[in-house]
Amino acid sequence: MSRLLFSPMRVGALTVPNRVVMAPLTRNRAPEAIPTPLMAEYYAQRADPERGAGLIVSEATAISPQGQGYADVPGLYGSEQIDGWKQVTRAVHARGGHVFCQLWHVGRVSHQLLQPDLGAPVAPSAIRANTKTYLIDNEGQGGFALTSEPRALHRHEIPQIVHDYAAAARNAVQSAGFDGVEIHGANGYLLDQFLKTGANRRIDDYGGSIANRARLMLEVARAVCDAVGHEHVGIRVSPVTPANDIVDDDPQPLFEHLARQLAPLGLAYVHVIEGATGGAREVEGRPFDNARLKAAYRAAGGRGAWMANNGYDPALAHEAIDTGRADLVAFGRSFISMPDLTERLRRGGPYQGLDKRTLYGGGAAGYTDYPALAD
Repeated sequence: MSRLLFSPMRVGALTVPNRVVMAPLTRNRAPEAIPTPLMAEYYAQRADPERGAGLIVSEATAISPQGQGYADVPGLYGSEQIDGWKQVTRAVHARGGHVFCQLWHVGRVSHQLLQPDLGAPVAPSAIRANTKTYLIDNEGQGGFALTSEPRALHRHEIPQIVHDYAAAARNAVQSAGFDGVEIHGANGYLLDQFLKTGANRRIDDYGGSIANRARLMLEVARAVCDAVGHEHVGIRVSPVTPANDIVDDDPQPLFEHLARQLAPLGLAYVHVIEGATGGAREVEGRPFDNARLKAAYRAAGGRGAWMANNGYDPALAHEAIDTGRADLVAFGRSFISMPDLTERLRRGGPYQGLDKRTLYGGGAAGYTDYPALAD
């Protein structure tokens, strides 16, 4: 086992101090979609270049009011939100860290109570997702509820979606101080919905063939690269996850096509969820060859860092980096309870679990009060 996991590398415009990435983690602690000083403390705790993440990817952040799908998640479309995020990026940079903002449109994974004018959530097709979202009632109590019936986006509405992604990227990098952005194309949200046959039954040029279903994600990726520069852009995909009731009939050729089309853009990184998000690394009945996906990207000229995610323990993380299977490894929930995760990996432990009761909503408990190792 080598020390490559703890070595620096170039990621787009950045040189990160180690290969350990903090994955996006929704925590529902941004009332009215505005980041708070407590959030700044939370991210700063995990930003130390020696003990924490070489790169932080923020929690998913709505690009527009329509893009919101859960209560008290942050946005990046208003001045108060930008000002809130400035507190976060300043705190991270003051600790010597690097942070990208994950740009999010949930599509059908939403509820009418969260939508402008109580409207229906939007989707590629009017197919409800058999999943739940997080709501907070008038008394401040949070809980999960089934998503609402969506409506299909009209063809003439799609350019506005692309515009909203680009505008949010500019807000992130040029106004809020992020080092870059990650396009959320995974986990059954809007871009993933357009990609996959289980959610996309369109008969226009955004549905049907692989090229048509990939069209929106590629338009968004090009627009975001044009807005902030390709070296400041990453993208996240999840070829076979069943998260949020998403499925595709034949994901291998779909994602290899997507990889070949993304390659010329010069992205900072591609972030791949291997298997079921937060679950098994291999999904029964949904075989997928991640090595082939990476090979397709490289063969088409893709030179960005390859980020692996899902179910990585210390041994598997070292193996992925040492063999070149991945350039970066993203850890999610481990960073909730261990803000100094990289130092624990370097020492071989000790590792500590998390309190699942405090994952969503609330205050400092289970958020900024997890202890770090003594020096």
